[in-house]
Amino acid sequence: MSFLLMSWFKIFRIANFVPSMKKSASPKVQRLEEKEEASLLDLPDLALECILERLSPAGLSSMAGVCSSLRDWCRSDHLWGKHMKQKWGKLIGDAAYRKWQIEVDLRKRKTMLECSKEKGLCGLVSKLWPFSSDRSKVDGNGEQSSYSLPADSIMAWYLSLEDGKFLFPAQVYNRENGNVGFMLSCYDAELSYDSATDTFKARYSSHGRPTVEDNIEWSRLRAPAVDTPAHVLHVSDCLNELRPGDHIETQWRINKDFPYDIVVLEFKQYTLASRWRKVEINRKEHREVGDEAGGFYGGIRKLHHEEDILMWKRLWPTQIVE
Repeated sequence: MSFLLMSWFKIFRIANFVPSMKKSASPKVQRLEEKEEASLLDLPDLALECILERLSPAGLSSMAGVCSSLRDWCRSDHLWGKHMKQKWGKLIGDAAYRKWQIEVDLRKRKTMLECSKEKGLCGLVSKLWPFSSDRSKVDGNGEQSSYSLPADSIMAWYLSLEDGKFLFPAQVYNRENGNVGFMLSCYDAELSYDSATDTFKARYSSHGRPTVEDNIEWSRLRAPAVDTPAHVLHVSDCLNELRPGDHIETQWRINKDFPYDIVVLEFKQYTLASRWRKVEINRKEHREVGDEAGGFYGGIRKLHHEEDILMWKRLWPTQIVE
């Protein structure tokens, strides 16, 4: 394939840029030769796709404006799906995807509403001026015209993430970075992306008072590890498997709105005398433990993947804290 691309570009370059050694032809012959010049769309589909796959998202967006044929190629989910996976794959989880589907449905409803309004206006205009014509931006099924980007396309999702218009659920390591109270934590948040700084803004909702944190780097973010909402008790399916030395994450809340033989959880980033150092949970009864002052410890998720364990180790404080 690489040889094919190189050969084609070589032929194309020779055909278009190398001066001909022949005598100048008549205007009629020149017009015929111009019509026979090579075009990108003359390539086989596989070769064209291979070229487009090497374009950046910005390159694909620019190429989509060249002509209608390239617009269809450059907006395909196949091409944009690879860019989505490469940049956003580790951060976009099931919850973010569900929220995007809701966003798509809202956009489609809005389009259909606009369509019905335009059809009503068109009907009135056609009665007053029967010979007038108006090309609507939407068709009768509420779908946007071919010139508009389909709301349910991966390209539309990618661009919405890039411009920060789509806020999506994810988790932030060490919320309010530097705050001892949030050390070695991973909080739920709504994120928006800032492409100018390649960082994120997080919106936390706790105790009814939203908190905002700016300039969060990619290294402090992850997709939610479980599908359990923060206000729902996570069902710990690993309690009977726990052994000394296992790495775990535990669900924690500042207040208790829902109802764990004994398992001792030891948080070694705190001193032995710290009230945060140890907590005991019941393996069989599986209930939250704690109080209003120190918060409640709930569901537990055992860490199996080395990547998760290494991430927490990288965040480990350089010294023991109180």
